Amino acid sequence: MTEKQITPSLADDAQIRSLYETAFPVEEQIPYEDLKRLMVEMPLDFTAYYEGGAFLGFTIVYPRKSFNWFWYFAVREELRGKGVGQQILTRLLERYKDRANILDMESPGQPVCDNREQRRRRHAFYLRNGFRDTGVGKSFDGVDMTILMNGEGTFTLQDYEEVLGELRSFWEAMPEESNRN
Repeated sequence: MTEKQITPSLADDAQIRSLYETAFPVEEQIPYEDLKRLMVEMPLDFTAYYEGGAFLGFTIVYPRKSFNWFWYFAVREELRGKGVGQQILTRLLERYKDRANILDMESPGQPVCDNREQRRRRHAFYLRNGFRDTGVGKSFDGVDMTILMNGEGTFTLQDYEEVLGELRSFWEAMPEESNRN
């Protein structure tokens, strides 16, 4: 497996964009053109993964002083359940072993949703890979999010609000025309 750091110009890759736009619910997506602009404003680690030249998936991590925020992690649909995500996550956890890693995901416990089984599989995948539930969650646009953590320490709602505030500040720092939908 090889890795390629994605820059705003390399983010124009149709496979990466397509996976981004299909792997995550619309409520969790930043418009793709705005995501590319955020890559200029934020210290993001946007990495694509390949095997023999074939695109497998990507990760976007926001490295922070107190913990790393695993923002997006996607594997091509036809490769899910075949160990590819496991290989990518293992590499990612090795790269970011210096401090705790946090991610939010659609809650598997949300009573009404149209992808409950997918949420349960994702949740089980992260638990198998050393993440644990923090007990922290939040709801956005009717989507309940659960926060998972890998590594030492605790994670609070205040920590979550801090990350969201940082993301908002980067978003607001973008040129005015780019952060309007």
